Amino acid sequence: MKTLIQNGRVIDPANNIDAVQDILIEDGKIAAVGNNLKSTGATIIDASGKLVTPGLVDIHVHLRDPGLEYKEDIVSGTRAAAAGGFTSVACMPNSKPVNDNKAITRYIIEKAEKQGLARVFPIGSITKGLAGDSLSEMGDMQEAGCYGFSDDGKPVTSSELMRRALEYARPFNTVIISHAEDLSLVGDGVMNEGFVATELGLKGIPWVAEDAATARDVMLAELTGSRLHIAHVSTKGSVEIVRAAKARGVPVTAEAAPHHFTLTDEAVRGYNTNAKMNPPLRSSADVAAVQQGLADGTLDAIATDHAPHHIDEKNVEFNVALNGIIGLETALPLTLNLVRAGTLTLNRAIELLTCGPARALQLPVGTLSVGALADVAIIDPDLSWTVETAAIVSKSKNTPFIGTTLQGAAIKTLLGGRIVAEK
Repeated sequence: MKTLIQNGRVIDPANNIDAVQDILIEDGKIAAVGNNLKSTGATIIDASGKLVTPGLVDIHVHLRDPGLEYKEDIVSGTRAAAAGGFTSVACMPNSKPVNDNKAITRYIIEKAEKQGLARVFPIGSITKGLAGDSLSEMGDMQEAGCYGFSDDGKPVTSSELMRRALEYARPFNTVIISHAEDLSLVGDGVMNEGFVATELGLKGIPWVAEDAATARDVMLAELTGSRLHIAHVSTKGSVEIVRAAKARGVPVTAEAAPHHFTLTDEAVRGYNTNAKMNPPLRSSADVAAVQQGLADGTLDAIATDHAPHHIDEKNVEFNVALNGIIGLETALPLTLNLVRAGTLTLNRAIELLTCGPARALQLPVGTLSVGALADVAIIDPDLSWTVETAAIVSKSKNTPFIGTTLQGAAIKTLLGGRIVAEK
């Protein structure tokens, strides 16, 4: 099977390509990238006026499978990913049961291979059952197919245990992903501590709850020399901590979610539970700092923290609503907003959605190199569309962007050369 994508603006930051070129796909892999390519019998896709990029890579999603399939499952989650231009996702371990053993890891991989519309890279738990008491069998799980380890949704509260996790991970050259949160400082907080929380009568979460935990984990990475990735950075302080750590040569990478570089805690007004997440939406100064961190290389990746919940888990009082929003279908246009604002160059934006996240977790994706998997996104950066509940592909609809008009979308997503989503 051959496919020839013609006349698109090919942007492949991994190979420093930004030019109008053609891409030839044969047998599920990139066969050639260049000008005026020809191939007898190939299916032609005219990408004139469009961007052609590696399939987008999201290293932080919750597929809720196994056990919580009423929110999302591997099939619906990867379908939502494909709709958003993502061909690769890394799924967090807080399923039910937890992905803390190789049997669950293999289940995720095999189901994704048989039924999924995107590549799924499992993340195993750092501790058994996410209980924070003892380490999971990380060696066995990496052998089974895990690409990193995290207790995401919960911090590893014991500094000694986090140190042991980093030390144990080093011989395997795998990464520990930090959910940076000091629960003793969070307390009963449900949103960012500040004027809006005070006005709404809601208990706040101070910025130091994230920054203190980020600083601890960065220092432990420095002590052990092990790879550390900081998930969902949301504060000015955490950006500064990561920036300083990189300057010292600490092997740390970090990500930010679109909601944290787009919205502030003002979105909570009206007690909007679709604006409730962890970490919470922060101040305008934090949003600006996260944007700057993405621009200057402090932050390595844009990751959605796609967290689907059933409507009954959000349509409740703010204090008891579950944290999290979906993000796979809105991440691309929200990122392109930063390009239009002049915060990011287009190349940098695509890097943050492709080879940047792939490098952070050492995933074999995110490039259009000859011989690479033919995972491709064809993007119309000018396509205007409105987020409507009925059109959301994910099982869950918990997003604060309902009714928002966005600009930019993947009009075709190819996985191994096969079209898995198109508009």
